[in-house]
Amino acid sequence: MRIDILTLFPEMFNILDESIIGRAKKNELIEINTINFRDYANNKHNQVDDYPYGGGNGMVIKPEPVYRAYMDIVKDLEYKPKTIYLSPKGKTLTNKIAKDISKEDHLILLCGHYEGIDQRVLDEIIDDEISIGDYVLTGGELPAMVLIDTVSRYIPGVLSQGSYEDESFENDLLEYPQYTRPEIFNDIKVPEVLLSGNHKEIAKWRLEKSIEITKKNRKDLFNKLFKN
Repeated sequence: MRIDILTLFPEMFNILDESIIGRAKKNELIEINTINFRDYANNKHNQVDDYPYGGGNGMVIKPEPVYRAYMDIVKDLEYKPKTIYLSPKGKTLTNKIAKDISKEDHLILLCGHYEGIDQRVLDEIIDDEISIGDYVLTGGELPAMVLIDTVSRYIPGVLSQGSYEDESFENDLLEYPQYTRPEIFNDIKVPEVLLSGNHKEIAKWRLEKSIEITKKNRKDLFNKLFKN
């Protein structure tokens, strides 16, 4: 998958050179490019923002630099990449959405700042708006990283086979507790069932714990599954 990121702060994405995403980049499973749309401002001071029409606090990103940067990406392509604007107004990111996006070959992610981006360029280039939660951040860079991380996990080869199948949200349940060596830590012992070798009983225990944790922490998911 190729991912192009339109941002005012490309250096923030250096963190994606680390850990699993960094390894996926080295193995050429993911290509990540950052484009600073300030370079496309085409004015003396490289200004990308201006006061909002109609008044109000803050500044709004102008349409021209974003559009020029976008067109520079797609000008030689014979297809239209899926283009996503990271915005608190977007639909909330879920595992299902991440899985669907992971099937794309090419993404363009637009990171907003200030009070937002001129709606005209959004109407022109954006296919989808996505939020990572019901809160507001200072910019779209962190949400873009979250989207890249969760989408990348579903790209074949990024994780080992079956690594995400029992994780939280895969079946609308939260994940069960995990344990490893030592068997006793601070006088607390690993649950006996996990030491039993009885895979049927282990699976039963894990399901019970997943239901228990979901009921405690995410009543919305619990009620969705057990409303009847």
